[in-house]
Parts: sequence; C-alpha cells; structure tokens
Amino acid sequence: MNNKTREPLFHIAKRAALPWYRTWAIRGGALVLALIVCALITTLVTGENPLQVYVAIFKGSFGTSRKVWVLLQNVAMLLCVSLAVTPAFRMRCWNLGGEGQALIGGLAAAACMILLPGKLPNWAVIVCMTVSSILAGAVWAGIPALFKARWNTNETLFTLMMNYVATQLVAYYCVVWESPKGSGNIGIINPNTQIGWFPQIGSYKYLLNILIVAAVCVAMYIYLNFSKHGYEIAVVGESERTARYVGIKVDRVIIRTMLLSGAVCGLAGLLLVGSTNHTLTPTIVDGRGFTAVMVSWLAKFNPVWMILTSFLLVFLSRGAGEIATRFSLNQSFGDILTGVILFFIIGSEFFINYRIIFRRPAGKED
Repeated sequence: MNNKTREPLFHIAKRAALPWYRTWAIRGGALVLALIVCALITTLVTGENPLQVYVAIFKGSFGTSRKVWVLLQNVAMLLCVSLAVTPAFRMRCWNLGGEGQALIGGLAAAACMILLPGKLPNWAVIVCMTVSSILAGAVWAGIPALFKARWNTNETLFTLMMNYVATQLVAYYCVVWESPKGSGNIGIINPNTQIGWFPQIGSYKYLLNILIVAAVCVAMYIYLNFSKHGYEIAVVGESERTARYVGIKVDRVIIRTMLLSGAVCGLAGLLLVGSTNHTLTPTIVDGRGFTAVMVSWLAKFNPVWMILTSFLLVFLSRGAGEIATRFSLNQSFGDILTGVILFFIIGSEFFINYRIIFRRPAGKED
C-alpha cells in the first residue's frame, strides 16, 4: 500500500514585489482581455458591432466639451472622497462611512445657505458653510473613532450604520425646507440671490472644484508620505503592538486620522452643495462613499494612482450610460460591460500579488 502523499496540481505562493512596469503590464493585459470578452458579449447578446460600442463609450466622456467638464467634475468628486477614506485605510481602520460623512457636510452647507441669508454677507455665508461642513464631517467620523479607540468597537459596522442615519437626517430636512411646499425636496437654493454659491472661474463651472481637489490630493500625498503623522499611521497599520512599543499613542492616532477622513468627506459634501448642485438630496453623494473604497484599494492607498483609478471608474460609468442611450439598450447592459471590465482589473491584482506554481511532472527533480 502506497502511503506517499500526492502533491496538489498547483499551489499559490506570495510574490516578491514586482517592478512598477510589470505590474502595469499585467493590468494592461487584463484590460485588453476584458475588452475582448466585452466584444464577444456584445456581439452574442445584442448583435451590435463591438467597435461601435467602444466608440460610444469614448464619446460618452469626450463627445463634447461639456461632457469633458462633467467627466472631470465627477472624477474630482470621486477622488475627493477616495482621498478622505485613505488615511484610515492605511491605518487598517476601515472607514465605510464616507457616504454619510459627505452627506452631513452637505447638510451643514445647505443649512447655512438657507438660514443665514439676510443675517450675513455672502462671503461670510461661504466661510460659515466651509467651516461647518468640514466640522460636521469630522464629527460624524469622530463618533465611531472614539468608540473604536476607547472600547474597540467594530468601526466597519459603526461607520456603515452612520451612513443610514445621515441619509435619514438629510431626507427629514429636505421635507422641512421643501420648496415649493408639498414637493418633498428643497429645489435650487437661493436661485435669485445666489447667496452661498461658490464663485465660478471664468466660464468654467467646475474648474474651482477641480482645483480644490487637486490641492487636496497634493496635500494628502505629502501628509501620508512625508509627515510624522503619516509615519504614525503607517506604523499603526502594520502593528498596533509595535506602535505602542515605540511610544506611539494609538488611540490618539485613530481619533486624529478618522477626524481627518471625515473632514475631507465634509469638504466633498460642501463642494457638491455649494459649487456643483446648489441643492441637497439624500442621493447627492451618488454612492461615491462606497465606490471610493474600490478606488483607494486599487490604487494601493496612493493618492497619485487614485487619480487614474477614479478616472477609469467614472469613464466606464459615463460610457455605460452613453451605450444605453445611443443603442436604445437597457441601462443594465452597459453596467454589465462595466462589471466585466472591473472584474478583470480587480482580478489582475491577484496575479500581481501571487503566483501559481504547478506540480512538477513525476521523476523531475531540481
């Protein structure tokens, strides 16, 4: 009787760090494969020419100058929320409350726009909006941070539940401040006086938002990579025990980092209400708080790479909408193509971090 243990056909091993050009070659190859699979699905399911579908995806973002500016605005807003959650993620504190923190920031901005006109000049209203939005977002993230630091509660569930509380608060005040009465929504705030509206740079409606988020991106990169606080975040993320051993006050780092995350989320809410939409709805953040998790993770918590990741996701989303409109297809079909592409991109991360080793044929030894 042969008791020799048979080796498995293959096993998975952790890779050593790959050069940057090889990692991007793997991602590029995954994208090419995804486009081929999408072409096959398009031909089999709809009978449409896949090349025309890809042209529609491109035109969805770059067909007109207005589409380009909308694309850049959406990228900036997604990038802002992604930058917000990244410090906490680097610390292995999973802040899934970006949606709620941005909503609360937007609620604070809307409250200032509705309640302060006639009491303060326009510039003072904008200052109050800015301060209150940032503070509101910070407080909304600070509550679960305090419980995490003091009583080691699960920050993932806590921040997730805070999203629902924020959504219902916004829904409540949309009814309280509804205009016209009975509509259930606020409508455009101060359309005649434009009090609380952020200034527009020339004829470019979204340029101010883009510049603000670009500045936040640079500041976040410097903060995470070249500051003492960024170093402490990295150490706590690697091992809380090590951090305590070297004298880092872990509780303080957790609270401080979550406050920063919430503050930047509050800034995103401020920009959405005061600069982009000039109104408030429970869906104004549009799921960016959850999409930001994917952006941050795919970019390996690197603010620079987040620009490309945010662009890719927004580009695909707008392309999916263009497909549905141009070919009179169900919106779900465009989402299917987007999902296939994201599946391949996310899957490529496995091959960047791991390698598959197959069993050697019998009789072959090193």
